[in-house]
Amino acid sequence: MKRVYPRALEALRSVSRHDFVSGSDLVPSITGHSIPREETVSHILSLLPEIEPDQVVMHVGGGSGYLAAVLSGLAHRVIYLEKNAVVAEAARERFFRLGMHNVDVLVASAEDAPEPDPLCDLVLCTTFITERHVLARLVRQGGHLVCLEGRAGPVPSLAMFVRREAGLERVRTLGWVDFNRNVEQILIDQGLVDDKILAEAKAEAAKQNCRLLEVLRRKLNLEEMDLYRSLASQRGMTFTDADGILPELHPALFRRFSRTFLDLSRLIPIAEEDGRITVVTDDPDARTDQLERLSPNQVVDCLLVTPTDFRRLWSALDLTAKGRNFVADHGPGPEQSDHANGSTDQLLGNDPKSKHVSPYLVSVYEAILLDAVSEKASDIHIEQYGDRIRIRLRVDGDLHDLPQYQLSPREIKGVINVIKLRAELNIAEHRLPQGGRSRLQLGDMAYDLRIQTQPSLHGEHAIIRLLPQTGRAMTIAELGMSPMIGARYQRLLDNPAGLVLVVGPTGSGKSTTLYAGLQTLADDGRRKVITVEDPIEYSIDNIQQTRVRSEIGFGFANAMRAFVREDPDVILVGEIRDQETALEAIRASQTGHVVLSTLHCNDAVDSLQRLYDLGIHPNSIAGELLAVIAQRLAKRICKHCSQPAEPDPVILSEVFPDGPPADFRCFEGAGCDKCNGRGTQGRVAIVEYMEVDSDIRNAISSQPPIGELRWRALDAGLVTMRDSALDHVIEGIIPLSELPRILPRERMAPEVRGGRRSQQ
Repeated sequence: MKRVYPRALEALRSVSRHDFVSGSDLVPSITGHSIPREETVSHILSLLPEIEPDQVVMHVGGGSGYLAAVLSGLAHRVIYLEKNAVVAEAARERFFRLGMHNVDVLVASAEDAPEPDPLCDLVLCTTFITERHVLARLVRQGGHLVCLEGRAGPVPSLAMFVRREAGLERVRTLGWVDFNRNVEQILIDQGLVDDKILAEAKAEAAKQNCRLLEVLRRKLNLEEMDLYRSLASQRGMTFTDADGILPELHPALFRRFSRTFLDLSRLIPIAEEDGRITVVTDDPDARTDQLERLSPNQVVDCLLVTPTDFRRLWSALDLTAKGRNFVADHGPGPEQSDHANGSTDQLLGNDPKSKHVSPYLVSVYEAILLDAVSEKASDIHIEQYGDRIRIRLRVDGDLHDLPQYQLSPREIKGVINVIKLRAELNIAEHRLPQGGRSRLQLGDMAYDLRIQTQPSLHGEHAIIRLLPQTGRAMTIAELGMSPMIGARYQRLLDNPAGLVLVVGPTGSGKSTTLYAGLQTLADDGRRKVITVEDPIEYSIDNIQQTRVRSEIGFGFANAMRAFVREDPDVILVGEIRDQETALEAIRASQTGHVVLSTLHCNDAVDSLQRLYDLGIHPNSIAGELLAVIAQRLAKRICKHCSQPAEPDPVILSEVFPDGPPADFRCFEGAGCDKCNGRGTQGRVAIVEYMEVDSDIRNAISSQPPIGELRWRALDAGLVTMRDSALDHVIEGIIPLSELPRILPRERMAPEVRGGRRSQQ
């Protein structure tokens, strides 16, 4: 490489690149071309003809202004040309702040740029121009144009032209220019890290034997999808996701290359067409040159995916290959004997006498778990209907299929045996339901897996619930309750004694709401909290958690009797299922403890009838019950694609029989890549809140019919689920279409309170 002449080297050293590194003004549009590395600028200066102190130089595609600032130390006048007005204004401020008064800033495209007076001795263009002749009018006779040519990639070539009467005359190719920045440089340029943070992350990555980018993502608390989409933009790569690729994978192409080579290169070939091979990678710095040498006469297109999606794609292709080998090696043919079939059963894990399980089947199970984690699923459903196998995930309350798993009935039996072995269940038992648990560790994230197997007409089904174990639950503030109800819930936890119930059907988020209260208490640290649960769904630091063990006679009631002797302030009982547990909960609250628990019933007032049915005296309920929170979960509108919506007239007529308010509004999600086109992302609790005051206590003690008890609660200020849902609709948190899912038909309209319709 040519050496930089002394004046150019001095100009380069006099300008600090750090002064031009991004701020909030440049992050959205910064690239390697707009803020080249110092080494790249040095290389460009070595290729250019020597710039004299009396010359006029123009830099087209000025970007951050770093290269123009270096040129200002060489030329009499520098013209900075940039079409992005925001970027250009930021550069103007930097030039002024650094005292570079010989730099003129022009905001225009190359085609629209005015002719300078005088014309330029040198025009340097570091952005790709389709028609370079438009730059000729900016150069004096005999002056030079230096611009990029070749493919618009990270390593284009730089060519020099001279202005003649007839136009531009090509002189020669000056050399290649690498505008590429690695991930570390990109993160520094975006202001996300500095040299100190980078050094710490490198040390941690070496110690943990993991990738630097993963350590940085954790330390900076960045969303994986957002980080990799940003890096793809910076590297000029196309970002994609596994969901769109999985149905179109080409296993034969994957098998053509060495597994070790692909793993070390962090590349997965996914398609081949018209002389082009498409690969995906989760390494923005991945190189494809070796793959190009292995595939002569073919162009390699590289797409960027997240590490999670990379593992999903690898697992899908790996499973396909293992499945083919498995069938070839062990699949029973028509001529095989019963002994051969028995051997196949052992390899599949279908022989209860054998603990050997095929690695292929283990891989299938682990791939399903990985898909569930990446989709943020709450449950996995593995089902068999005759010869048809169905694997579904529950995401935000809805089930959807995983079509990439085309398994036979024989294979699914083996997968269910893998599940049973992991959960320490009896693999020989196929007639009775079984329940167990196991754990999953993915990087630094652990999951508790609650497993249930269920016999059915065509074979066993398996249901797996995934519970992330972070050592921390949501707080009350993070639940999404209205500020008023959130404040009341917080106040309940500060009471010296009493019973607080959270009620609703299975899967309505009761435990999450209770855990939010526990997390708030754990963060406060002034009160001792003990729980008894079946099972422990979330592990929370600084909370004493105990698991029910019915096999040795340790149930909820036994735990409650023991807890009151341990001087707790707050006791959580996982669920009140029977009279004995209900009585112990009442007694604990009578002896100076706040007791939190759940009940399975439909609404706040129904919980009172449930306690009556358990044999609890009405006066005991009236004296100890502080409040009841009933809830359902509604889909949350994706915040990235939320937009105003036209309300469904059928739903509107149910909610407002007398007509909607004039200012009523609602929203919906249009569907975007953040929510996989669903328009919703996550769920939020819609609550009914009944605080027990003196009027309700009197009503509870007299044990009136449940209908009368409800209108008395309404008159006493019951916050209904309809009220909460409508507040969330108007605020744009949930769509109007969720109301029929969470409200029974008779509760869609305003309720009658004491013989008159409530206000809307």
